[in-house]
Amino acid sequence: MDFPLDGLMDEQACYDFLVGVLHPDGVACPGCGDREHAGVHRRNRAPVLDYQCGICGRVYNAWTGTELHGTSLGPWEWVLLLRGVCQGTSTAQLARELGRQRQNLLRLRHRIQARAQCLRWQEPVPDDVVEADEAYQNAGEKRDPARRPGRSAATTRVEVPWPRHLRA
Repeated sequence: MDFPLDGLMDEQACYDFLVGVLHPDGVACPGCGDREHAGVHRRNRAPVLDYQCGICGRVYNAWTGTELHGTSLGPWEWVLLLRGVCQGTSTAQLARELGRQRQNLLRLRHRIQARAQCLRWQEPVPDDVVEADEAYQNAGEKRDPARRPGRSAATTRVEVPWPRHLRA
């Protein structure tokens, strides 16, 4: 998934991007599926608008029925979170960048990844060859470097004095 950052620098652009990804055919009422008889119900969280269906009366917004529903993240925060998850950025780094708690972002990350797992393509990859960086993205990057002793392996061997009766 591509995230064109130059076009996503303001809140409205992020909202439009997310609505395009979540609802490619347009936002519809989750109750009756109507797309044409919705009116704006509330504007207090602009650019996220709450709509009311003219057919069944249900109030909804673009996040209703998606993994974004019930969260306090704004559109620009969602775009940065999705971008970080797609790029394999650690949750701790995302929490620092967004100024949010790591545990909350980790919970959201797991929800996103579980949803992606359900929606993934079930057929095998058409290529016979897969590059290592495709199979193991960021493998081992989150670990500290291996600790090395300050001397060579030959000098680290210490002779342990065994009791005479245990020697062969």
